[in-house]
Amino acid sequence: MLASVHVADVGARGALAFGVKTPKPAEVVGLRHANVAFGASLTATTLPSREVGRVGLVAFWDDDAALDDFLASHPVAEALAGGWRVRLDPLRAFGSWPGLPPDVPAARASQYDGPAVVLTLGRLRMTQLPRFLRTSARAEGRALEAPGMIWATGLARPPFVATCSLWESTKTLSTYAYGRAEPAHADAIAENEAKAFHHQSAFVRFRPYGSEGSLDGKNPLPADWLPAPTPS
Repeated sequence: MLASVHVADVGARGALAFGVKTPKPAEVVGLRHANVAFGASLTATTLPSREVGRVGLVAFWDDDAALDDFLASHPVAEALAGGWRVRLDPLRAFGSWPGLPPDVPAARASQYDGPAVVLTLGRLRMTQLPRFLRTSARAEGRALEAPGMIWATGLARPPFVATCSLWESTKTLSTYAYGRAEPAHADAIAENEAKAFHHQSAFVRFRPYGSEGSLDGKNPLPADWLPAPTPS
């Protein structure tokens, strides 16, 4: 199993057209689950800043072959081809999400310390929107200042909400997420545990192993940042 994130600037008109184009598992061989959403900059303010014309796809797949076939033949993949995409191997997960296997480890400890990608995924309870925005703003503001953050974006098409963030290493990520000096992330977890923001949610850490394309003229995760392939 793998996940993929695809982000592209398709223009305002193209972004509106994506409302009816979410790929469906029944129609795409090897697709477990997918969400299409609009891009939004991470911000320390409670009102999200939408990135007009930017669209993202978060998908879970049986294997690389299924993703390869999707990239070669699906109209959504074609529409997003001018942007950036990354392939992701799950390392750790807290919570549950369609397409994510239940046996992904939950423990914080990991022997891997290369570049990391984190997805936060939620199906928002709309009654909790004000609380969610306030709490997310504090955590996002701290994340944007955190050492080791490479790039991040928000994605939203309510009730689906998500963030995707890239980190230099799992060590820098863990320092942000669990360090006592910057408790905004831990506070957000505590707020959610006290009263859930979402009907369903997951926080998933990944090892990126394929990064292609560009956003704003560059690849957010260049190939030379990725770990070398394991010899067969």
